[in-house]
Amino acid sequence: MSRLKEEYNKKIKQELLKEGNFSNIMAVPNLEKIILNVGVGEATTNGEAINEVVEMLTLISGQKPIVNKAKKAIAGFKIRAGMDIGVSVTLRGDRMWDFFDKLVNIIFPRTKDFRGLSTKSFDGSGNYSIGIEDHTVFPEIDSNSVKKIRSLQVTIVNTAKDDKSAKMFLDKFGFPFIKDVNKS
Repeated sequence: MSRLKEEYNKKIKQELLKEGNFSNIMAVPNLEKIILNVGVGEATTNGEAINEVVEMLTLISGQKPIVNKAKKAIAGFKIRAGMDIGVSVTLRGDRMWDFFDKLVNIIFPRTKDFRGLSTKSFDGSGNYSIGIEDHTVFPEIDSNSVKKIRSLQVTIVNTAKDDKSAKMFLDKFGFPFIKDVNKS
């Protein structure tokens, strides 16, 4: 079992039940899944780009990602229906908890010029999205063998009903949110 999952089950769940306005232990927010997504715009001209991104996401996530295809043709972007345009992977269970641990304790501290996460990236339903501009911050990636630095999107989906309880949930794990100095 993951270190953060054990900490959540033994300590954080009880703290959230006391501090939050939850009716019972089952109403306390929990991680549901983490989605990693990489858009590959150059796939229209470079067919090898998709394979590089699939290999990269496999190393980062520990499982094989799926290739996303265009649903409609968009002439302005030189995209035809059915073309490969992105790669994504959904993490659940122990892999999700391990990635979550790695994100909080390794990736954020290794990110260059990192000042904290915005609280405006919640979607209204308690889910949180982060953009990571440089994939070489992941320890699995050898920065010497990288042909192109790519960015990826990480979406953390949890069972929280609103943004306030989701922020409280992520705060307990040490998510480095930017403190709002304008609030009194």
